[in-house]
Amino acid sequence: MLNGLEAVFFYLFAFIAVASAFMVISARNPVHSVLFLILTFFNAAALFLLTGAEFLAMILLVVYVGAVAVLFLFVVMMLDVDFAELKQGALQYAPVGALVGLILAAELIIVTGGYAFAPKLGETVALPTPDVATRNNTAALGDILYTDYIFYFQVAGLVLLVAMIGAIVLTLRHKENVKRQSISQQVARTPETAIEIKKVETGKGI
Repeated sequence: MLNGLEAVFFYLFAFIAVASAFMVISARNPVHSVLFLILTFFNAAALFLLTGAEFLAMILLVVYVGAVAVLFLFVVMMLDVDFAELKQGALQYAPVGALVGLILAAELIIVTGGYAFAPKLGETVALPTPDVATRNNTAALGDILYTDYIFYFQVAGLVLLVAMIGAIVLTLRHKENVKRQSISQQVARTPETAIEIKKVETGKGI
């Protein structure tokens, strides 16, 4: 159970996380949305620290804040994207988005209600918690990821790889008068075509 001071920090971090998450989807400026997303990650990491999951807190900061959110920020700031044009066609997908949101909300309510009415339900599927004195959080998480659920971990990595390749293919644009690399031509180069030897006369430059 949380003591008084921990409870105060818990509600503080939770309120800021929820408020910043709401600002992510309501901010008009996409750069501000990414900054609010980073603030959400920081508060979520603080909540992990309060629960004793220090490894997850550090991973959240290093991976999501240090890599993903910063990448989003650079992409939003550097790409020439007309967000006004993108928002014009967003309303036609509103019914589908609302339907997906209702389905997710119903699933969360069913799962939460199931655990509320049957608290022992989680014991039938959850692995026993290791002793903290003999096994720390990092080692226990490694056992779960790379031993018990290694297949699902590899599938998740494959899905992320496919998503990354798809994003690169979708955003690849060919522009006129812009030099692009040709991997096949570079691999097929020979020393005769790659190197040009020029005889420089004495006292003269190239």
